[in-house]
Amino acid sequence: MSRIIAGLFTSVDGVVEAPENWHFPYFDDEVGAVVGTLMQPRMLLGRKTYAGFAEHFAPLAGDPFAEQMAAPPKFVVSSTLESAEWGNATVLGADWVARLREIKAGDGPDLGMSGSIQLIRGLIAEGLLDELHLLVHPLVVGKGERLFPEGTESFPLPVASVTTLTNGTVHVVHTPATR
Repeated sequence: MSRIIAGLFTSVDGVVEAPENWHFPYFDDEVGAVVGTLMQPRMLLGRKTYAGFAEHFAPLAGDPFAEQMAAPPKFVVSSTLESAEWGNATVLGADWVARLREIKAGDGPDLGMSGSIQLIRGLIAEGLLDELHLLVHPLVVGKGERLFPEGTESFPLPVASVTTLTNGTVHVVHTPATR
């Protein structure tokens, strides 16, 4: 059985939007090593994250890192995207929940996610997300989208582990599929 493992950068005040604007002062070798462990043989992406990756990496064809990002099989959750031209991708379509249940039930490798905030919310709601890795940076961003917006109903989010990195970033692993 495959697992779905997601990773997000977040601030102490819960902002997950646009980490490229605030997390780089904390991105060191130790954070990079954690991010590396989150890379899985297959990727799961929301439409916006897929489009952003394609826009960024497709023009860099031939670059070793761009090729590394393009190579893994990708599953894109979207009810509006009809095809995915970049990076060995399959669009799951409107029945994405059923398709993901089938994929998870199979013998394939785990699926990794980065970003895709709306998709993470949906996966948690459907009981499909097995691990949520939050890299909580020691700063307050003050504005921006939070993982769980105002008005979200309360639910447990069990903690599997907590590790404080040298730069003050806290790596928290939650196991939401158990809810």
